[in-house]
Amino acid sequence: MAVNRRMWDESVPLHVASRDYDVPRFKKGWIPLHPLELRTVDAVRGTSLLHLQCHFGMDTLSWARKGARVTGVDFSPPAIRAARQLADEVGIDARFIESNVYDVGRRLRERFDVVYTGKGAICWLPDLKRWADTIARFLKPGGRFFYLEDHPMSEVFGNEPDATGLVLTHEYFAAQALRDESEGTYAAPEARLKNALSYMWIHPISEALNALIAAGLRIEAMTEYPYTYWHKFPRMRRGRDGWWHLTEGEGSVPLMYSMLASKPSDAR
Repeated sequence: MAVNRRMWDESVPLHVASRDYDVPRFKKGWIPLHPLELRTVDAVRGTSLLHLQCHFGMDTLSWARKGARVTGVDFSPPAIRAARQLADEVGIDARFIESNVYDVGRRLRERFDVVYTGKGAICWLPDLKRWADTIARFLKPGGRFFYLEDHPMSEVFGNEPDATGLVLTHEYFAAQALRDESEGTYAAPEARLKNALSYMWIHPISEALNALIAAGLRIEAMTEYPYTYWHKFPRMRRGRDGWWHLTEGEGSVPLMYSMLASKPSDAR
């Protein structure tokens, strides 16, 4: 995780300047959250919301624009600085805390109506049990948790720029972290990072489900999708629906999934 933090620290200014994030459009009022997220989480006006792994805060501030009182958490100091600066520039009251997911309990005591994890987040965590325990700890009884993620089945295929199809590259039940030395990032593929090395984990859906259940949460819905939120594989196209689709073999593998869970109202 220390290696990953160095990679993310260097990525922050690249992402702030990236067309993919489109910060100038955000400053004009655009909300980058997908309608699927807004529809599933439902009304957040007047609620308290904790965003884990918030990067430089665009999604966190988007929930604030929908009326939530927001707190964002990220382990990258440059990301937290950029998030605070962005909040100041757009005039949104938000709190940002520098911490990794597992240690945030040392910095934060209150509980929240909603806990949200941004897209493409849990693959950077080695231990989902501690992740789920953190979520349960910060949810109020009756509170909701939601995340939208890359489907782990899609992670077993290579996505190098020269890939011509879906090629099995990794194990679904991989016991070890995946080592990646790609010099660019998903939002700045042309970049040449000095701290390019990173580690990721493939977490089978059963692992995430069982971690949340063991933490005392009730699974309300789990949905799989044949499209995703980013240009994951070279041979993809963006549809009118805003999602990225495979140009060949559409529907042959799940590319994304969402999870909605709640904390029972009688939970301690």
